[in-house]
Amino acid sequence: MKAIPMKATRLATLLALAGLALQSTPARAELWGYVDATGTAHFAATRVDARYQPILATATSAVQRVPGKTDHGSRLLTWLDISPDVKAVTPYLREAEAQTGVDMELLKAIIAVESGFKSDAVSPRGASGLMQLTPVSAQRYGTPEELRRPAALLEARTNILIGARMLSDLIRRFGRIDGALAAWNAGEGTVRRAGGGVPDIDETQAHVHLVLELYWALLQRRMGAQARQMTLQPLEQP
Repeated sequence: MKAIPMKATRLATLLALAGLALQSTPARAELWGYVDATGTAHFAATRVDARYQPILATATSAVQRVPGKTDHGSRLLTWLDISPDVKAVTPYLREAEAQTGVDMELLKAIIAVESGFKSDAVSPRGASGLMQLTPVSAQRYGTPEELRRPAALLEARTNILIGARMLSDLIRRFGRIDGALAAWNAGEGTVRRAGGGVPDIDETQAHVHLVLELYWALLQRRMGAQARQMTLQPLEQP
């Protein structure tokens, strides 16, 4: 399958450089997490139990986040930098970014929230692999060569490339990253019925907020002092 071009490549990076205001996530959005004894990362929108520590938070909560400053004392963000599981798939993330124009930080954020970087993860709903793709998504966005291989979605490179194509297409069609993430979680029809934005579904809203917050933190770590604030605006339709 030919990579689907994006009208505004690296949209969020460009907006972060422009120093615009973060508008897509709600004012009280938070991200909590911990790394267990097996090295698996766990993320949640609230403090599920005592193991969860704040990763990202608002100015009114436990961790103060200074715009442009990336040192939040977060062991989990450091884990995303040094984990062997993350390092092993980094070349595939770069390849997917080059092919589709989707930031590797956004792909990394989705994988962290969806599977905790466990390539053999399979959900009760039948989604599998790093980005938790369904067989229907694979048929739509995978190449014939990729789909000929048994258990293709459990292969890290294949899963990431197919997932990046899918996300690129969703961003292009919905014209906004949060709408694309909502469609990823709740389905395209649900998002269309919500006017192309994030539907009023707790699970979907939490998923979108977690991914966007983690995406922003990863951009800050990559860009340093250049990343001050971010907004997500609708893309121009081709």
